[in-house]
Amino acid sequence: MIPEILLRYVHFICIFIIVGSIVGQHLLLKKEMPPSAIKRLFFLDNLYGAATIFLLAAGFTLWFGVGKPAAFYSTNWIFHLKIGLFGLMGILSLVPSLFFRKYRKGTEATLVVVPARVFWVIRIELLLLLLIPMMASLMARGIGSIP
Repeated sequence: MIPEILLRYVHFICIFIIVGSIVGQHLLLKKEMPPSAIKRLFFLDNLYGAATIFLLAAGFTLWFGVGKPAAFYSTNWIFHLKIGLFGLMGILSLVPSLFFRKYRKGTEATLVVVPARVFWVIRIELLLLLLIPMMASLMARGIGSIP
């Protein structure tokens, strides 16, 4: 029971870090930025990536290792939709990640113009973050289970 509780705790903490990182990126992002500001966004993006790795590790361990039987998750279409949306977030996050990585270095006199697609991708990630916890709540109640 203790390993399950610890894994769920790590899972939740990682969710909070992911949400904080994406909200932080959204709040700090401007149309034009110096490389030092982009470097801060790059740090938040790395934090987001690390939290995602730990979240997936804890989540898959909960799915296949401890807690409810794997069939509880495997036979629930809402769970698979939740995983799919999280995967979509991961794919979308490549757009800002690559931008931050590319423009984090340079002189302070240089202002980098941030493309609109970076803003939109972060906003879409925030929208997906609103949907995923709802799906987790539905799934935890057994809604979406295929008998």
